[in-house]
Amino acid sequence: MLERTKKRHTEEMVTIRLRVRRSNAERIKRFAESIEADNLSESRPWREVLSELRPDDSFPAAILRGSRVKEELTQVQLSAMTGIPRRHISEMEHGKRPIGKESARKLAKALRCDYRVLL
Repeated sequence: MLERTKKRHTEEMVTIRLRVRRSNAERIKRFAESIEADNLSESRPWREVLSELRPDDSFPAAILRGSRVKEELTQVQLSAMTGIPRRHISEMEHGKRPIGKESARKLAKALRCDYRVLL
């Protein structure tokens, strides 16, 4: 007969290494510990998770900038590809200008992503 232990099986655990700004490290650590403590067995929407980490950020703005950096494009290059002025792209990335549906479609095509994540 197998004995039950209080420890979780290590084969279910994975190690994750993150590089984060020092100012965010403690908040991310607390968040990760809360997930482990909750023993969440169901998935959670990514917007919900991110809002707990960075409640003040504009998700479309962060996704736009992250997608542009991932594709190794400058704002000038993205502007040339989409016809959207560079200044507008900068304002969108900083959350100072909303990303409209038509702009989202143009940006998504250039960034090879779904336009809906930019809305």
